[in-house]
Amino acid sequence: MDHLEKLEAKSVFILREAYREFKNLCMLWSIGKDSTVLLWLARKAFFGHVPIPLVHIDTHFKIPEMIEYRDNLALQWHLNMVYGENKEAIEAKQTFPDGKVDRLTCCRKLKSEALKNTLSGEWTRYRMDHNLKKYVPDANKDPYTGVIVGVRADEEGSRSKERYFSPRDKTNEWDIGDQPPEFWNQFKTDFAPGTHIRVHPLLDWTELNIWEYIERENIPTVSLYYNQGSGKRYRSLGCYPCTQPVESDARNVREIIEELKSGKFSNIAERSGRAQDKEDGGGLETLRKEGYM
Repeated sequence: MDHLEKLEAKSVFILREAYREFKNLCMLWSIGKDSTVLLWLARKAFFGHVPIPLVHIDTHFKIPEMIEYRDNLALQWHLNMVYGENKEAIEAKQTFPDGKVDRLTCCRKLKSEALKNTLSGEWTRYRMDHNLKKYVPDANKDPYTGVIVGVRADEEGSRSKERYFSPRDKTNEWDIGDQPPEFWNQFKTDFAPGTHIRVHPLLDWTELNIWEYIERENIPTVSLYYNQGSGKRYRSLGCYPCTQPVESDARNVREIIEELKSGKFSNIAERSGRAQDKEDGGGLETLRKEGYM
C-alpha cells in the first residue's frame, strides 16, 4: 500500500467505527475540498451509499457557486442533504456584511449558534426532497449526538489539538485540556451519556494529500479552487465577504499539486485568506471552543 492507500484505509476504518459505535450521527459538509473528500470516503466505506445525513450550515453569504455545487451533487448522488441556518440573525441583519457586528460575532451567530441549534434539532432544518428537487422543512427533530467532520491537523493551529474521536459537552463546547489519549490506533469510543462526539477521519491528511487523492479518484470539486483566467483561485472556501483568493496560475488539480510541491505556499497559511482567523488572534481557537467547525 502506498501512503494515500494507507490514509484512505484508516479513514474508512474510522468512519465505520463511528457508524457502529454512535447513534444519530451526521456528517458536516462545508462544500470544500476536505469535506468533499470525506464524503467520497463515506461512499467508499458504505459501498456507494451514505447512510447518515449530510449537514451544511448556510450563512446565506456563501459564494453562489458553492450552493449550486452542493445541490447538484446532492441530487446526483442522492444524498440525505440537510441545511440549517440562524434565520433570526439573518432576517434582523445581525451580520458583519450588514455592518451590525464584527466578523467573530458574525461567525458565532451564523455558524456556531446555527450549528449548535441545527444539531440539537431546536431550530428548523431543511431537507432536500428528491422528488420535488427542493428543500422542505425537515420533520425529524431528533438531535444529532455525533458529528463527522473533515478537520485536518495541519490546516490550522487549534485543529492540531483534536483527536480522531473528540468529546464535547452537551452544549458543544470543547475542553482542549480534556481530550482522550490515542496511541497506536487505539481509539476511545465509550463516552459518558450526554457527551457530544466529533469524529475526524482526515486528521492525519495534509493539503497535498487531499489534492493527490482528488486527482487519483477523480473527485468532482467546486470550480472556485481553480484559476479561471484572473490569475487567482481560492485555496480555502468560506463566506464571500471574509474570504479572499490567492495569486495562482493553477487551472486544474495537477497544477495545484505541482504548485504545492514547489513550496510556493510553504510560508503562507492555508487559511490566510480567511479574515475571521486574523480577528481571532491568527487562529480559530476561541470560536472552536464554542463549537465552531
